[in-house]
Amino acid sequence: MSNPTQIFQLFFRFRGANLESLLIFSNFANVKKIGYDGKRAVSNMTGLGNYSRLVLESVGRRFPDRTLLVYTPAMKANGRLAALHELDNVQFHVPDRKGPMNSGALWRSFRLTEQLRRDGVELFHGLSNELPFTIEKAGIPSVVTMHDVIYRRLPYCYSPIDRLLYDIKYGESCHMATRIIAVSERTKEDVCELYDISPERVDVVYQGCDESFRQVLSTVHLEEIRKRYELPARYILQVGTIERRKNLELTIRAMTTLPADVHLVAVGRGGSYKEKMEKLAERLGVRERVHFKSGIPFVDLPAINQRADVIVYPSHYEGFGIPVLEGIESRRPVVAATGSCLEEAGGEAAWYVDPNDARALGNLLVGLTDGSIDTAPRIVAGKKYARRFDNSTMAENLESVYEKALSDYRSKHL
Repeated sequence: MSNPTQIFQLFFRFRGANLESLLIFSNFANVKKIGYDGKRAVSNMTGLGNYSRLVLESVGRRFPDRTLLVYTPAMKANGRLAALHELDNVQFHVPDRKGPMNSGALWRSFRLTEQLRRDGVELFHGLSNELPFTIEKAGIPSVVTMHDVIYRRLPYCYSPIDRLLYDIKYGESCHMATRIIAVSERTKEDVCELYDISPERVDVVYQGCDESFRQVLSTVHLEEIRKRYELPARYILQVGTIERRKNLELTIRAMTTLPADVHLVAVGRGGSYKEKMEKLAERLGVRERVHFKSGIPFVDLPAINQRADVIVYPSHYEGFGIPVLEGIESRRPVVAATGSCLEEAGGEAAWYVDPNDARALGNLLVGLTDGSIDTAPRIVAGKKYARRFDNSTMAENLESVYEKALSDYRSKHL
C-alpha cells in the first residue's frame, strides 16, 4: 500500500468514488457511458414515456460516440421505441442477476446501483422523478428530472399512500442528486420550496415535442383520420388523461355557449371521473356533442390536432403541459389555463383563462370558432416561440447540465 495511487484509490472508494472516475469528472467529453432509468421509456405511452424517449433520442443523436445504457426492469414490445432501436449507441439492459431483489421495483430502487458499477457507467440520469435509493454508492454523478410536485400542490388528486411514497422517493432523490433538472420554472420553484433545495442545484431544461407535430399533413390524410375515428366535422380538442386535475369539466360547461355544429373531442384514458363527465354533459344537454376517444395510436395524434378548430388545455396544475406545445406546433389556436406553468409552454402564442371560469372559456371559444377573433397573428408567433423547445436545443441544455454534474461531483469529492 506504499503506492500513492493505491492510497488515493482506497480513500475515494471509501467515499463512494474512485480516482480514475474523479479524473474524468471535470469534462463531459471524457464520459463514454451514460446510464438512464428506462422504465418509463419502455412501458409508458404518454407523459413520462414520451419525455424519456425524447431525451434518449436527442442525446443519442447528438453524441454518437457515447454509449447510452438504458435500464428497465423488463423489456416490452413497444413500437414507440423504433427510433431508439435504430441508434447503434443506445443499449437496453434488464437485471443481469436473478433473485427476488433483482426484479421490478426492488431492483430499480436498490440493486440497479450495483449493475451500474459492473457496467462501468460514468453518469446516471433518472428520467422520471427518482433515483435508486443507493445511487450514492455508485460513485458517479447523478441527475434527476423532476416533472412536477402536483401531489403536494393538489393533494386531493392522490391517495394518502401515493402521496407518502412520492414524497419519500422523489424528495430523497432531489437530495441525493448531484444536479436536478426541472421541466419548467414553475416546477423549479416548487421543488426548491417544498423540498428545501438550493436553486443553484436546479436547472430548467424545457422539453420539445415529437417532430411529427411540426409536419404539415395533407388534407386527404386529415380527412382519412377524421373518418377513421368518426370525428365530427368541427371540434374543440382536449388531450390528456380524463381526471379531475385536467379539468375537462370546464370545457364541457363551456360547450353550452357554442353553436350546435361545434363538438368536443376528449382524447385520453378515463375512469370514474369520465363517468361523471358523461353525466354532466347529459345534464347540460350537450352529451351528443361530447366524444370520448381512447387508445388512439400516438402516430395519429398530429392529424387529430391539425384537424381541430381549437385545442384546449384548462388543467388546474401541470409541470409543463406538452399538449399546449403540441397544439402550437400543429398551428392551431390554443387555449390554456392560468395558475401553473402553462404560460411557459404557450407564451404569447396561446390564449389563457381562469381554470374556474367556464363563461370566459365559452366566450373565448365562440370568438375563436366564429372568426371574430383573428387567430393568424398568434399562430405565426407560435412558430417563433416554439423554437426555444427545439429538440436540438434540449440536447444542448442536457449537455450543459451533465457538465455541471461532473464538475459539482468532482468538487465535492476532492
